[in-house]
Amino acid sequence: MQNYEMLELTGTVGTIIYRNEDNGYTVIELDDEDETTAVGIMPDVNPGENVRLIGAFKPHASYGMQFSVTAYEKSMPEDVAGILSYLSSGSIKGIGPSTAALLVGEFGSKTLEALENEPQRVAKLKGISLKKAVDISRQLRENSGIRELMLYLAEYDISPASAVRIYKSFGSHSIEEIKRNPYSLVGEDFGIGFEKADKIAIKQGREPNEKIRVRAGLAFVLRHNRSNGHTCLPQDKLTETTKNFLQIDSAVCERVLEEMIVDNSLIRYETANREYIFETDMFRTESYIAARLKMMLRFPAAVIPDIDEHIKAIEDYNGIKYAELQKEAITQALSRGLLVLTGGPGTGKTTTLNAIIRILKNKGQTVMLCAPTGRAAQRMSEVTGDEAKTIHRLLEVAWNRSDRPEFKRNEKNMLKCDALIIDEVSMVDAQLFESVMRALPLGCRLILVGDSHQLPSVGAGNILDDLVSSEMIPVVALTEIFRQSMESLIVTNAHRIVHGEMPELNVKDRDFFFLRCDNSEVINKTVLELCRNRLPRAYGYDILKDIQILSPARKGELGVNELNKTLQQAVNPKADGKNEMSVGKRVFREGDKVMQTRNNYDLLWVKDDGETGSGIFNGEIGIIESIQKKSRIIKIRFDDKVASLDFDFAAELDLAYATTVHKSQGNEFEAVVMPLFRGAPMLMYRNLLYTAVTRAKKLLIIVGSESVVERMVGNDRKNKRYSGLKYFLWETENDS
Repeated sequence: MQNYEMLELTGTVGTIIYRNEDNGYTVIELDDEDETTAVGIMPDVNPGENVRLIGAFKPHASYGMQFSVTAYEKSMPEDVAGILSYLSSGSIKGIGPSTAALLVGEFGSKTLEALENEPQRVAKLKGISLKKAVDISRQLRENSGIRELMLYLAEYDISPASAVRIYKSFGSHSIEEIKRNPYSLVGEDFGIGFEKADKIAIKQGREPNEKIRVRAGLAFVLRHNRSNGHTCLPQDKLTETTKNFLQIDSAVCERVLEEMIVDNSLIRYETANREYIFETDMFRTESYIAARLKMMLRFPAAVIPDIDEHIKAIEDYNGIKYAELQKEAITQALSRGLLVLTGGPGTGKTTTLNAIIRILKNKGQTVMLCAPTGRAAQRMSEVTGDEAKTIHRLLEVAWNRSDRPEFKRNEKNMLKCDALIIDEVSMVDAQLFESVMRALPLGCRLILVGDSHQLPSVGAGNILDDLVSSEMIPVVALTEIFRQSMESLIVTNAHRIVHGEMPELNVKDRDFFFLRCDNSEVINKTVLELCRNRLPRAYGYDILKDIQILSPARKGELGVNELNKTLQQAVNPKADGKNEMSVGKRVFREGDKVMQTRNNYDLLWVKDDGETGSGIFNGEIGIIESIQKKSRIIKIRFDDKVASLDFDFAAELDLAYATTVHKSQGNEFEAVVMPLFRGAPMLMYRNLLYTAVTRAKKLLIIVGSESVVERMVGNDRKNKRYSGLKYFLWETENDS
């Protein structure tokens, strides 16, 4: 990495070229001979202000040399001419050139002091109301408050961007709040780790076993484990982990935990065998889901009459014969109004689902379809012939200033449907499922479709497994592989893997191939050769549109990061006339295959038929059509729509020639190539292999070691997830 000489610049701000109001990122032009462009987090810098900037000159691919600011100080103008210029620039809302002249004429060199501290005096001037004067005072105080907070936090290596987020939360009392409780900074809202908060606390002279630290430590351990999928933790595991993390005595940890339970900061739930500790929001989430499901069982949707006759009519019309389990699933959905339908590939889930939809529609019912990801929703639309939406779009999501979802559809504004069908339920986390349940009308039918052998949701919760294992909810598990699916080795090997049997690896004339390689370098070259030459020649597959490399891990010699670098260089190398841009260590180039890594509902898109809309979702894969450096826009084609991204959103992209198995959930690809060699033991297990195999529609090629395949098949270790939904379902049943 190149080292740049740190310099100090002083000058007057001439122009604000660009500012992101949310994170404070600002591009300014200094009013000097060189018209220096400076960039960085400077939320309160305005035209006419004198600034001292600390940073380095760095080249930008589009705009040439810029001064990258790492820290800054500013001083307000002191003479009358400078104050008049500053106020006339429009930096303070509500003050234009004429008002600025009026103010300076009245208060002279004391104008800024009067505006900030004496709004009553300012309000006596003609045309300035007290409300306007108070608002101007607030703006000036806020600007100085942010700057003061940045300087305070810089001592602890906390970035200006984090300082902006902290100020938006705590306002002018930010420093006081940090001094009172430095651990209030810990969490996803501010992006501050526990260690940095500890550093502040140590400098304040706080003791390791101080109550405020132990409370924060217990909460932090729970939140950290939420990111690993747990909605709660056993009490003994929580206290032991926290004790070791904080390096304190068990007795102190247990005493503080009891206090947090008494004041409802945390909630304890006792089962027959163990005590579990929840964060309050997660306890409410899972207990609400359980109560709502129990209500649906007590007061089910109206029974559809003559179900057998409807099934017979569809069989005759389509010239098919449903298996007994399929008939049972259709009957349960139409009679009880609540069904979990599970099954692996080739077991007839789609055929069963289509029958349910057709019968309900024939009876005049409104049916809505949804899935957790954009790709899964698109595939659901394709196989049913009906529109399917992502769950977020179905619930009409909006994102608040903390980048958290808020849904317009809820208890006060419910979905308008008689039946809701959710596909890929294994991917749905507890909080998203709670949002669905809150928006579900009374008497609405609910059909949940998924594969219990797939990997669980990325977010916290274990919805599908808990519903099935509770034995409280009607479940039909389709197990019979239909004859036409038996011809697919992808399907039959997937079922062999689920049952702990080795897949057939020696068959050479079907859709599942195994290429033995016991050297990572050879595996890498083989994967590259398959994608560049062999599969395009033999099958006409396109590396960008049809072939997807899936790896268990992101890191390592055959991890996603290295594979993407190799594939990008081979498939889409740097070339004259081909624009590219850098985001951290990643390079994005026109023609690259990329993946959106978070839901962004503000991204605008245009379909080929002229339809417009917004929203690109986590997991959607596209191809970069253009990188427009002057306008700072990246245009990416996602299937039949082209989205326009500002450069600021490029951090949400990742190269997608290769992706992890976890990230591939909800997607299907024409051809999947999977390198399998040495890897982290925690990623070498059956469910992960099964999920990868079932992502392939027409062709699957595993390149690697047979012993690794054998180890994964034999490892039925499912990642243990602690959750309360099953217990809450049992409890509500006992209470009834």
